[in-house]
Amino acid sequence: MHLTFLGTGGGAPSLQRNVTAIAFTRALSGETWLFDCGEGTQLQFMRSRLKPGKLDKIFITHLHGDHIFGLPGLLTSRSMAGLSTPMTVYGPKGLKTFVETALAISGSYTDYPLTIVEIEAGWTLDDGEFRISAWPLNHTLECLGYRIEQHDKPGLLDAPRLKAEGVPRGPWYQQLKQGESVTLEDGRVINGADYLGPATRGKTLAIFGDTAPTEVALQLAAEVDLMVHETTLEAAMVEKANGRGHSTTLQAAEVARRAGAKRLIATHFSSRYLAKDMSRLLAECQTIFPCTELAYDLAVFTL
Repeated sequence: MHLTFLGTGGGAPSLQRNVTAIAFTRALSGETWLFDCGEGTQLQFMRSRLKPGKLDKIFITHLHGDHIFGLPGLLTSRSMAGLSTPMTVYGPKGLKTFVETALAISGSYTDYPLTIVEIEAGWTLDDGEFRISAWPLNHTLECLGYRIEQHDKPGLLDAPRLKAEGVPRGPWYQQLKQGESVTLEDGRVINGADYLGPATRGKTLAIFGDTAPTEVALQLAAEVDLMVHETTLEAAMVEKANGRGHSTTLQAAEVARRAGAKRLIATHFSSRYLAKDMSRLLAECQTIFPCTELAYDLAVFTL
């Protein structure tokens, strides 16, 4: 699995970075989910190695412009590119009105099935491989964080042992691989769970929207393999950050430490910070949580 940061800025784009958009891609299938869609996201998409035809779900954290102003353009360009596969967009109440109004007053349309689902904290979706859930954050308007949990993968089926015990090969092997029981023609009942190796633990990921400190963050990011958190401002500007519903470097790192996360990727930096400032922001995070990395536009991280 990979995370591609299409934009890492907060508030407004700058010459150093675009505004927020993060793509989550399954390595084998290439299927992609997009988290937020700030202005210019479709241009960043084209600059990346992502494939537009593999994008089928978009999750919006909140309705501030730096997280949604790229959405109408991306959706309409998808039609112009001839893509006909369904698209579903999830996000807080008001998202449907925003998209439908933008398309209607601009005379735009989509000629593929488009579904907009307004959600709230506590919502979950399970596609059989991943479970994603929405969590309430502490911002100036309703804002969500998303926790992605990959289901554990069953262990390998011990085919040599089955053969040694006289279990013939057949379509029932698929059932045994799932840990199910099958009844053979000779009446024997074979429990697949008895022939499976250790399961492989699924990966977990937390993607935060904009937020000032909140205790909910510790549940959202509990023991995750990778945590993505905004670090809009440096530690010395804590009052300004929190007053506007944002977090500082030290506050993001403290969440990662207390939640037991394995890695932290910091993003959503104020446009006041130039390339020369980033090492200082990273150093602040690492005083609290050493396993911190800073995102930058078009960076790809492997999970």
